[in-house]
Amino acid sequence: FRSDISLELANKYVPDTMMETLGIEFTGFGEDYLEAKMPVDHRTVQPMKVLHGGASLALAETVGSAASNLIVDHDTCFCVGMEINANHLKSVTSGYVHARANAVHIGRRTHIWDIRIKDEQGDLVCISRLTMAVIEK
Repeated sequence: FRSDISLELANKYVPDTMMETLGIEFTGFGEDYLEAKMPVDHRTVQPMKVLHGGASLALAETVGSAASNLIVDHDTCFCVGMEINANHLKSVTSGYVHARANAVHIGRRTHIWDIRIKDEQGDLVCISRLTMAVIEK
């Protein structure tokens, strides 16, 4: 990531976005990963009261997209999602889910992220793969 990165900087982009609506918050980062959490509550569940798959994808794309945008020089480019897929492995009814995006490929024109979403017990809930396009300004 760029040298100026902090959780405070990452979280400053949350207000007035879908991230705020869903309660997503960035919680950690390292050399090749970014982490976030999202509540499992009335905003993120389906009618059966389990975590909505679309909410999991919103969390996955949020953390992967933010990770890509924290890498690039914003004076010259920005990143947008090209493709995302997911396998939903376990239902969750309450608490928080935690996502970690790990870099698989950081190229000049594309970034690929592996995103793992786990429940509060550390059980795998969803596996996602996100491809980001690096767009020149």
